[in-house]
Amino acid sequence: MEPMAYDRPRGVGIRAIGGHLPERVVTNADLEQRLDTTDAWISEFIGVRTRRWSAPEEWSSDLGAKALLDACERAGVSPHSVDLVICGTYTPDNLIPATAVAIMGKAGIQDVPGFDVNTGGCPGGTWALDVGAKYVASGAYRRVAVVLADVSTKTFDPEDRTVGVIFGDGAACYLLEPVEAGQGVSSAVLRSDPSAYTTAYVKREKRTWDDGTPKQSAFGDNFAHMYGRGVRDFALDRVPGFVEELAKTNGITVDDIDLIVFHQANYHLIHLLMEKLGLPAEKTMTNVQEYGNTSGAGVPLVLREAMDTGRVAPGDNVVIVSFGAGMSYGGTLIRWTGADDFGQRP
Repeated sequence: MEPMAYDRPRGVGIRAIGGHLPERVVTNADLEQRLDTTDAWISEFIGVRTRRWSAPEEWSSDLGAKALLDACERAGVSPHSVDLVICGTYTPDNLIPATAVAIMGKAGIQDVPGFDVNTGGCPGGTWALDVGAKYVASGAYRRVAVVLADVSTKTFDPEDRTVGVIFGDGAACYLLEPVEAGQGVSSAVLRSDPSAYTTAYVKREKRTWDDGTPKQSAFGDNFAHMYGRGVRDFALDRVPGFVEELAKTNGITVDDIDLIVFHQANYHLIHLLMEKLGLPAEKTMTNVQEYGNTSGAGVPLVLREAMDTGRVAPGDNVVIVSFGAGMSYGGTLIRWTGADDFGQRP
């Protein structure tokens, strides 16, 4: 396919998806030694067996740069050919500069723009993708790397089992390029409900140990806080109807969906959502059992596995749905593309 002129209508395809996970594997048995919890409780209510925790010196840009390089390798292109780097994160290396710029430096990318978007962490797999897709669709950029990278475990209160058993660290990278109009990533449907603002958030407050000494996370006096039942109830109340609306907006029915990937919040919650939609379990994929809740990276990491295993094919209707802090949620229909749909730019 010849490269498309900028004045033509264009679709946006996912050329490749990269990923990276920290080396350290933390099992439920490990957590039994640290927290007031059991393997049986975690398995029954969360469905997580293992998760990855970053090393003390390992930050979002470290994971994100490796995910970006993995995406470029999978696509067979040079990282120097990337025109724009966007990073979706709620755990930036520093307040400024943007973590995207740190990722660029570690990936050897120079003289192109890089910026961050903070969509509340978990919703980022859809929200940040939509930002990147709009830049490609505009014609301003032709190869955009959208990186989702979080080190959620660095926001933990060491004694808080609610977040401690659920989250893991990780990164993923969508590599986006133009395709023919009508293919690829559709415009996302996005929503936020500020009445649920404190259901899941990183709370700034002073905390102490039992002896009165200050307690801090790697982000100082900032600690992850989540009302787990509130997240579950919000998702079960909003998401099924939202998926039906998203399908209708794109001219398909729920039954026309070939694969639906949800934010990897909780294994059992995902299957409850499938039941409420009347869809068979075979139409979804999960990795939360192995990696925990990896925030915005969860959805693209599942899609990467779907690509690796042949679970998706050109022409498939793939729906992704993310939800989390805000409470915010969003979804996108992707009319899946293949290698032949992209140009030959190196």
